[in-house]
Amino acid sequence: MSGYKVEQRRLTLRGREFHFVSYEGQLANPARQQPATVPTWFLMNAGKRWAVMPHQPGQEPDELDRLLTQWLEVYVFC
Repeated sequence: MSGYKVEQRRLTLRGREFHFVSYEGQLANPARQQPATVPTWFLMNAGKRWAVMPHQPGQEPDELDRLLTQWLEVYVFC
């Protein structure tokens, strides 16, 4: 059983709300030619998810919000 704790963040930027969820990394699966992945923050929207950045447990909320906001400015509001 995994000890990973899923985290969630909601940010409001330019009048829109964004929902981010962290997902646990996965081990590599050579049989399916899938590489290992690290824990990652994903943007959730309309039943889909987009990888944003690596998840670092214990990261300060203000720093996390700053990084997620920067990502939104580059990839959503560009």
